[in-house]
Amino acid sequence: MAIVRYNSKEKELLARIMRAEAIGEGNMGMLLVGNVVINRVLADCLSFRSVNSVTDVIYQANQFSGINNQAFFSNPTTAEVRLAEKVLKGEYFFPATNALWFYAPGVGANCSSVWYEQALAGRYKSHCFYMPDSSVCKSIH
Repeated sequence: MAIVRYNSKEKELLARIMRAEAIGEGNMGMLLVGNVVINRVLADCLSFRSVNSVTDVIYQANQFSGINNQAFFSNPTTAEVRLAEKVLKGEYFFPATNALWFYAPGVGANCSSVWYEQALAGRYKSHCFYMPDSSVCKSIH
């Protein structure tokens, strides 16, 4: 059973953004990006109050640079769709369990302990993941 409502186009859209944002991070990197997308759908806090679907989250202004990546525009593979299905079913992976943001600080750079006033949840390869305090965003904790 899915933890958010979605249709087949949104499942493919999720697979595409996961690939575009994290193909170089392997399957786990893509799963972590998927977790952030799902968390944003579920979040009723901060700048995510008005995004209520996978489509809304992915196309929210100034959020995912991957929507401008060539990898975003081609059809997802069967394996990428399966990864998207995992996060749609509620499988979570650390450090994105409660994360709403991620970024790659650059080769050899450390993650900041705080980014846009949000605490570092952890790092996976080149991406740093950030989560809000549970008192600020109860819906994802």
